Amino acid sequence: MGSITDIWTVAILRPMLNALLWLYSVLGEQFWLAIIFFTIIVRVIMTPLMLPQQRSAKKMQELQPRLQEIQKKYGKDREKLSQEQMKLYKEAGVNPMGGCLPMLVQFPIWIGLYQSIMQALGYQPLNLLSLSQNIYPFMQGIWAAVPLNRFFLGMDLALTPQQLGGLTYALPVLVAFTSWWQTKMTTPGGTGGQQPAGMNQSMTLMMPLMFGFFSLNFSTGLSFYFIVSNIIGIVTQGFISGWEGLMFWKGMSLSSLLGGAKGKPAPSKQVSSTSTGTAPTGSQKGTTSGSKSRKKRRRKR
Repeated sequence: MGSITDIWTVAILRPMLNALLWLYSVLGEQFWLAIIFFTIIVRVIMTPLMLPQQRSAKKMQELQPRLQEIQKKYGKDREKLSQEQMKLYKEAGVNPMGGCLPMLVQFPIWIGLYQSIMQALGYQPLNLLSLSQNIYPFMQGIWAAVPLNRFFLGMDLALTPQQLGGLTYALPVLVAFTSWWQTKMTTPGGTGGQQPAGMNQSMTLMMPLMFGFFSLNFSTGLSFYFIVSNIIGIVTQGFISGWEGLMFWKGMSLSSLLGGAKGKPAPSKQVSSTSTGTAPTGSQKGTTSGSKSRKKRRRKR
């Protein structure tokens, strides 16, 4: 029985590497296009896992009013609150933790894609030796194109934004932004309990930051995968839940991004007592009595 490394190479790395090389050969020897089409293929293959998660997100949004009612009713009894929430989830056929499985499945894909990019775009003797050991026999014709075209708009797809500098820092920003957008669409604002709501806020903020950090420290080619995958997820969620969720800028403020409270309402303007019919104050009484005495003097004259 082979080691874990051998199993990983045969089951994950080698198929992904050869898929990228084949796409590179049929897409005009443009490696960035190979990454984009590879991302689309992966998303199509993962559709059976992704669709239940996205449908569950829509149901969770629809359940928010009922969950808020449960929180108001059992807010002081945590055990009863949890029982009623789980009962409602079961009735609606919703699994609050259903989104974890697609995320776990994607981790091997990210690692395998990173390794495949590094091997495919390698040009040093050690990289080429590793590449030769993992190419399928029917793909040997790719050697005529080695070293592969590793550049897109002047960016070396095998290097990190930190190594390249300049405008390449926009890639981690785009990764974090599209990740946040997708997470915000698929995560309800709150689940009726304090702990799940806190978990949702953490996911909405921490996961995009984590992906942005990954993109900053790994090859720019991996950033292409993250961005395209996130955009596909956003559009797919739009078809399932409606396109209003795409309008993330509606009602957006700094406090809403940070999960803070809404701003205080503007103070109401004071209305004069004459318009409201309220009793006059002491100073108003003095002014009124003074005007009456002047009128009496004028009549006597």
